[in-house]
Amino acid sequence: MARKFLYIVAGLIVLVFATFVALRLFAQDLTEVAFVPSAKFTDQPPLEPSVYGDPKMWLAHPELGEENAARWLPQGFAAEGETVNAAVFFVHPTGLVSRDRWNASLNDADSRERSRLFVQGMASPFNRSADVWAPRYRQAAVGAFLTDAPEATQALDLAYEDVEQAFETFVASVDGSQPIVLAGHSQGAFHLLRLIRDHVADTPLAKRIAAAYVIGWPVSKERDLPKMGMSACAEPTSTGCVVSWISFADPPETQMLMKAYSRRPGLDGQPVGEAASFVCVNPITGNEGGSAEGRANLGTLLPDISKGTGTLVAGIVPARCGEDNLLHIGPAPDLEMGPYVLPGNNYHLYDVTLFWANLRADFARRVEAWKQQP
Repeated sequence: MARKFLYIVAGLIVLVFATFVALRLFAQDLTEVAFVPSAKFTDQPPLEPSVYGDPKMWLAHPELGEENAARWLPQGFAAEGETVNAAVFFVHPTGLVSRDRWNASLNDADSRERSRLFVQGMASPFNRSADVWAPRYRQAAVGAFLTDAPEATQALDLAYEDVEQAFETFVASVDGSQPIVLAGHSQGAFHLLRLIRDHVADTPLAKRIAAAYVIGWPVSKERDLPKMGMSACAEPTSTGCVVSWISFADPPETQMLMKAYSRRPGLDGQPVGEAASFVCVNPITGNEGGSAEGRANLGTLLPDISKGTGTLVAGIVPARCGEDNLLHIGPAPDLEMGPYVLPGNNYHLYDVTLFWANLRADFARRVEAWKQQP
């Protein structure tokens, strides 16, 4: 009996080891199986031209009142008295993880709730302005970034068309003398890049851009910045420029992530490549490149997923832009960040919340610098 038990234990150890090896060797294939939609892409008609005139088509909108997800603040955080006069357009990341469709329905409760929580945590650093806008849109499923299938491009194009339409309503609605701040994370940042190329670069609107926060998606210095008509934000008071970073704890394992990014061409239509040079602006210092100690972190947002809230903890998480263009946060922080750290020490879902208070300060500083321009 004892020998039989040992055989069972040995068999389980072998099985666990084999599973571990398989996950390491075939992580990309297994990820695609788990997340890439198996359904056919179904094209959908454009939204009605005036649809974004309805505040209910927005997760954040000046007229939403208590339903405005961006108005949220962490527990115990005392909001600053002085407001920031800027119009903010924020595009939320992916909330659709289903495999049965390529794009979320505007009536899908699960993806809408995830998107609302994303806006709550990631757009709230900008809520010193009362003019924060974050559209609902028929976002592409997360699997659209994990495959070369033509359906993935179709799904992303459909999502972009909604974002584009929402942006046109935003621009037509805000005060024409206000500076504009553009912000997005992950899929939202991906669409924001295209939006800047199509509707901001080489237009009068470009002069109104205080900053573009393109976070959680790489901004290629060679393929993207020239088409955006922008440079990386070199200093904390630089304006009309791009702030971007992608967060990893050490040691980072980036192969799967960079393969996913390299699937999508740059704004010039050329392949980005896995060895491209990306923008990394340090969220603590506001400088392009460089490093900062954890004690300079003004506040990391620790989420309480079950209650839909969170608290700030200052002085813990450092930031260093590495030679690999990634933002390194040192060893995994000893913080209750929740269950969404991705394999390979990938802190993608926490890009914004790791530096919540620093982003809030950066936003106010760049808008003020824009106003001081001659």
